Amino acid sequence: MLSGTVFVLVLAGAALHAAWNVAVRGARDRRREAALVVAGGAALAALALPFLPLPRAAAWPWLLGSVALHVVYFALVAEAYARGAVALAYPLMRGAAPALAALVAWPMFGEALPAAGWLGVAAVCAGVLLLARNRRHAADAEARAAVGVALANAGVIAAYTLVDAAGARASGHAVAYTLWLFVLMAVPTVPVLLRFRIAVPGGAEAARALGGGGASLGAYALALWAMAQAPVAAVAALRETSTLFGLVLARLALGERPGAAGWAGAAAIAAGAALIRLA
Repeated sequence: MLSGTVFVLVLAGAALHAAWNVAVRGARDRRREAALVVAGGAALAALALPFLPLPRAAAWPWLLGSVALHVVYFALVAEAYARGAVALAYPLMRGAAPALAALVAWPMFGEALPAAGWLGVAAVCAGVLLLARNRRHAADAEARAAVGVALANAGVIAAYTLVDAAGARASGHAVAYTLWLFVLMAVPTVPVLLRFRIAVPGGAEAARALGGGGASLGAYALALWAMAQAPVAAVAALRETSTLFGLVLARLALGERPGAAGWAGAAAIAAGAALIRLA
């Protein structure tokens, strides 16, 4: 069972994850905003690294593979939000990834899905179809492109999830592994997102970098802390509420109106992803 404190903090982490995605979508230059999130997260992670051990040697190939995947991930995040609303792209990226990861984990780690897991996969697929065929987006070429980009990024998320699962197990220290990932991925990701036109952020941008990076790092840190206090499956399932937080924050901050089909699709994806995590 989850205590009240764990429950609230996991929800807070889910909201933080949704918040930095909404911030990227709300910016005029989504690539630069994504780069600020990456740079801010790296700066904050670097502060903690001197107090942690190095990951074991066996983890470094996985770590470098994850860095490469994260370059693609953040580039696709920016492209998805350049083409479609948070209410469309975020549930697809966030919710479809656990289904893909669970399917690939079967042959990779020998982790077969039980019946509840397959029910979750079906719910995710139903939610994806609802969002993709939502009449608010069906006639919009940019929205259709956003669906494709978001689903491609779900594949990237599933890939780095599996890579990081193997890397964290090999590292001997999951927190150190993750913080090194935050630092190392900034090295190629920031220049790629900025198209190698580096400009030092000013006061407002620096603040947004630390805010977005802090939200990204904080979301993971809260989940990691919660998983040390409560059953991992329950915490992972509760984190899927980030899909619904994304819609609420996009409605409040950006004025997005996903409509009944949008809400239903996002809810189906969140429920399906939670079922997969619990299974």
